[in-house]
Amino acid sequence: MGIDKELLDILACPKCKGDIYLTENEDGLICDACKLKYEIKDDIPIMLIDEAIKLDV
Repeated sequence: MGIDKELLDILACPKCKGDIYLTENEDGLICDACKLKYEIKDDIPIMLIDEAIKLDV
């Protein structure tokens, strides 16, 4: 099913309140400013800072 486009438009990074975008394989949301990935499990974005994955970019 995937994440709803309207939901994606209103979501923001919980840490910096900046823009986020969907990963290529649609398994998470990326915040470039914080270098964090928020996973999507069962079509629900897990927007908890403590559970975010740090990116090595």
